[in-house]
Amino acid sequence: MITSSDPEGLDWIKSSYSNNGGNCIEVSGDLPGVVPVRDSKIPHGPILVASEPAWGIFVEHIKH
Repeated sequence: MITSSDPEGLDWIKSSYSNNGGNCIEVSGDLPGVVPVRDSKIPHGPILVASEPAWGIFVEHIKH
């Protein structure tokens, strides 16, 4: 987990299915081999970093 403030230069996206309620996560595809994940309500809070394979497994699992 990255605990510093927002690493510079990362572009964050969230699902088009999310609403303005603030219950979302954001991800960045800017770092090779890993997927940073953060809480959209706390943009300068902790960042969870998952490997690309682990993130792919997670996404496939929640689709079902």
